[in-house]
Amino acid sequence: MILDYYDEGRLSEAFGIDMTSVDGLDVGAGWGRVAPGVTSTSHQHDETEFFVIVAGHGELSVDGRIYRAVPGTVALFEPFESHTITNTGESDLVFFTQYWRGERRAAASATSRSRPHPVGRPQFVFSTPPTPNGDLHLGHLSGPYLGADVYVRYQRRRGHDAWHLTGSDDFQSYVAALAQREGKTPEEVAAHYSEQIAQTLALMDINVDHYTVTSPDERYQEGLRDFFDRLTASGSVRVGEAPALVDENGAYLYEVDVSGRCPGCDTGTSGNICEECGEPNVVTDLVEPTARGGAAQPRREAVKRYLLPLHRFADTVEGHHRLGRVPARLRELAARVFARREYELPVSHPSQWGVEPRRSQAPGNVVWVWPEMSYGFLYGIERLGERLGHQWKASTPEREWKIVHFFGYDNSFYHSLLYPVLYRLAFPEWNPDIDYHLNEFYLLDGEKFSTSRRHVIWGRDILNPDTVDAVRYYLSLTRPELERTDFRRADFERVVDEELRGQWATWLNDLGTRVRQGYGSVPDAGTWTTEHVAFLARLSQHLDAITASLNPEAFSLRQSARLLSELVGAVRDFSAAQSRLAGLAAWESESRTAIALELAAARLLAATAAPVMPRFSGALFDALGLEDTQVWPETVSLVPPGTVCSLEATRFFAASDSTATEPSPVESWLRARLRAVAQLDDSIDLAGRSPVSVGLTSLGATAVQYQLLDELGADVALELLLGDQTTRQIAQTVEKLADPARLAALKEDR
Repeated sequence: MILDYYDEGRLSEAFGIDMTSVDGLDVGAGWGRVAPGVTSTSHQHDETEFFVIVAGHGELSVDGRIYRAVPGTVALFEPFESHTITNTGESDLVFFTQYWRGERRAAASATSRSRPHPVGRPQFVFSTPPTPNGDLHLGHLSGPYLGADVYVRYQRRRGHDAWHLTGSDDFQSYVAALAQREGKTPEEVAAHYSEQIAQTLALMDINVDHYTVTSPDERYQEGLRDFFDRLTASGSVRVGEAPALVDENGAYLYEVDVSGRCPGCDTGTSGNICEECGEPNVVTDLVEPTARGGAAQPRREAVKRYLLPLHRFADTVEGHHRLGRVPARLRELAARVFARREYELPVSHPSQWGVEPRRSQAPGNVVWVWPEMSYGFLYGIERLGERLGHQWKASTPEREWKIVHFFGYDNSFYHSLLYPVLYRLAFPEWNPDIDYHLNEFYLLDGEKFSTSRRHVIWGRDILNPDTVDAVRYYLSLTRPELERTDFRRADFERVVDEELRGQWATWLNDLGTRVRQGYGSVPDAGTWTTEHVAFLARLSQHLDAITASLNPEAFSLRQSARLLSELVGAVRDFSAAQSRLAGLAAWESESRTAIALELAAARLLAATAAPVMPRFSGALFDALGLEDTQVWPETVSLVPPGTVCSLEATRFFAASDSTATEPSPVESWLRARLRAVAQLDDSIDLAGRSPVSVGLTSLGATAVQYQLLDELGADVALELLLGDQTTRQIAQTVEKLADPARLAALKEDR
């Protein structure tokens, strides 16, 4: 027998509260005490654990959801559920806990489709508001904006409330600098490019539920002043004189106005933040600083500003980083920043462009645009709530809110270090639950996008209704999630031509032809072989993998796009193997099952591609004769027998602008022969299609093979004509095999 009694004398600090262990049991056990007003450290682990509340009153927070904790409460925490306990009463809260490891339970929790989601809580998904000093190029679009859009689309299909919010970061110093160069006002520049940005987001099919435009919004500016008043009222943000840099004319230098070498990594940087290592600077610590357009060396001068002693808040940031999804890259950045013994961060700067604090004790200062943005997120929630009928207020943020940030690594300091500190100062009772998703730089042909060198591809120059899903797919496939990646135009065109059109569209068109010619409508599954059963299981595995790639914990567009490609590859392999039985009467029932499974795979592709490629998904659902229910699938489902589909007549991916050229003489010749042999109507578009996908039979392929040899001297294998290559790809092979004289004559005739 083992007896143990609660004894305050044995307690010691653990997880931010007082704990003691109970020895001799087969599982871990102990007593816990939470003092009034105290909250335990948020943590999650692979053990299953339960609490029994013995005395006191408080609250349990489990994955952000709040539950009452009173004597007699038993709470069991599944593995990996983050949890805290808070004493809301006036006396000690005492509880007993037991915990144990179980591999199966941990595995079930890790692969759960529901546990990672903030069920029943509003999710506010922010992409960093872009600076309106230019339009968006592919480097911008590949990062926060596509990521946030896909995240929200997926969450909504899971039945969760999620909204995408962004806006126009009007008060950036870069806007004022551009206005000065162009002889315009900052308001004019911001308004012009803000409109262009919103248009480009729409061209990319990036849906934004609220778009804040800051400079003309007086209500926003008054709310910002209220927020800044809270910061100064905390006692931590104060006015003080600190060294700054000024140019030869005494003009204050920060951000775009000054450059030098980063004091942290020694690479070239502008003022206040280093894009390479992510560390902030205060300008005076730049190595060999240079003023923009100035000939003389900048000089130091004491300047009055509002200052935040950031070094005092290392524990605040560490505690915040234990709550939500915080990549290791951000936690490592925090360790570097807080290794500084002292760091007085200016949160205002002398400028004529921005919002001046109310009753400012630093005349001529405006709220620095980066601290301003922390309020802008809350303001966006309030304005969104007004449209939706919710009483969300920027002045009273709620603990049920789930905030999700998408941003580039160069903004990491602001989002993941500075903003949690500002929120703690402005709203001491609010413990924001925030997930962070960052991306690295996206390069163009191995170099950074550069508007000054015209080394750039603007979104509006490549996006249209025919190309948008191909662009979304390629940017997802090459998204810079863990390291810098590259957009290469030739590779993009290759992926579109060979993969999306050559494999995806060709398979779907060919499947439609086989359904129409063999059955007229969707056939019912017949006899199942072991191969069929194994393929159904594999489709289920694909569904699980794609689901995991879009869940919050492991969200990855690169992984999702790659898995979609693997799904198509798997079904094409299955189709090629099963097609050997087509037309054999003895195996008609088994052939029907194979066709039904291919259609099930197409249905699965339509459903799982929807967040990344919404237009393709919609077109595929339509071609399958199915309604898109906007619900994420839980299982692989067959297409109902008798459904009339139009897969063979649907053109899924149009050529991009650079590849949408006129067909070569050989391709035109080949298309004409295919139309004649297969008796195709002129309305059927052969671009991006394989001969088989438009109904070419083995007998017809033999006829075309003979004509190729007879008229062009090209000895082409029958397998080439009956494979999945497009007419353009076949024509390119024919040109290599054709008799040069006959080929020249054909080109001359054309």
